[in-house]
Amino acid sequence: MQKKDTSPHGFLPNFEHFATQAIHVGQEPEQWNSRAVVPPISLSTTFKQGAPGQHSGFEYSRSGNPTRNCLEKAVAALDGAQYSLAFASGLAATVTITHLLKAGDEIICMDDVYGGTNRYFRQVASEFGLKISFVDCSKPKLLEAAITPETKLVWLETPTNPTLKIIDIEACAHIVHKHRDIILVVDNTFMSAYFQRPLSLGADICMYSATKYMNGHSDVVMGLVSLNSENLHNRLRFLQNSLGAVPSPLDCYLCNRGLKTLQIRMEKHFENGMAVARFLETNPRVEKVIFPGLPSHPQHELAKRQCTGCPGMITFYIKGTLQHAETFLKNLKLFTLAESLGGYESLAELPAIMTHASVPKSDRATLGISDTLIRLSVGLEDKKDILEDLDQALKAAVSFIYYNDDDVDDDYFL
Repeated sequence: MQKKDTSPHGFLPNFEHFATQAIHVGQEPEQWNSRAVVPPISLSTTFKQGAPGQHSGFEYSRSGNPTRNCLEKAVAALDGAQYSLAFASGLAATVTITHLLKAGDEIICMDDVYGGTNRYFRQVASEFGLKISFVDCSKPKLLEAAITPETKLVWLETPTNPTLKIIDIEACAHIVHKHRDIILVVDNTFMSAYFQRPLSLGADICMYSATKYMNGHSDVVMGLVSLNSENLHNRLRFLQNSLGAVPSPLDCYLCNRGLKTLQIRMEKHFENGMAVARFLETNPRVEKVIFPGLPSHPQHELAKRQCTGCPGMITFYIKGTLQHAETFLKNLKLFTLAESLGGYESLAELPAIMTHASVPKSDRATLGISDTLIRLSVGLEDKKDILEDLDQALKAAVSFIYYNDDDVDDDYFL
């Protein structure tokens, strides 16, 4: 249930009791003999059985672990799901979901996705007899036209990485579920469970790279999957154990800890991200800004309808060439030049050379991933310091020759 719309920027309100669920679900002290308030890290790889084949819920840590159970219960609650499963990485979750299919099946994947997802589907999964089609699912009619009798999985990512397109999950779910045997997966990494709940919009599976916002501290590599179907859950639980790509108890402990501050972190990411987006949009050294929270975003109204806010992910095109983009990145002082995103610290990267270098050059050109496209993950630092750092780096990278107060010459130099 949701409250009356009282949020800033016109977005839907946050889900009721989110912070309480994040802090308490799956964390009951009574489940431990010690009555520990913070779930302990259960490092044991195996568990004593009362008799052959008779255990008390745990037998081998790959098959199930007390610390992992706490995390999975909390995530399920935050996603409005019946079940959740944790994996060793976001790609481990992707691989496990893909194992639901068999040779000859087709995957329709959003054309603009995380580079690792693109690489796995294009260069790995395709080698095992799966057909992969990349489609701009931000246009539901294109998705509908692409579905064939062999289509068994549709993979969406919204907002997309790195061009921040918004996909209408509900519209896509309506199309997909006309076909009873197709699974709809939504990669919810950018929005987190706090800003978007794909299952409530018709997705069959909600997936995360928990390395990002869900953990939020840049110290854990992990994947998460949430769902409501008992049949799909049983199949994925079997694959989780059979494939073995499970996270360590320590990583589960850390991610579980990260969830406790997810709400306040995401609210601050939204605040800082909005400030940065507005600053960049009025900056003469910036060609274009892409941020779903801005009215200038072509799918701003859809974002407001589908999400409760925006993360700190901003993409912008700097004026100039690759040299200008590289100079900007080299001059950043508060932002760190690094891959990944969603941590408390601000990061910047150049997708064409870094996270999306494995995407074919022609596809990058089609998607708009140019040499001047810069992706920011705006962190939790003081807003003024963030803006000052961006301002000085832009000034260092792009200088103008002014002929008068109104016109800026087309030539700019370092």
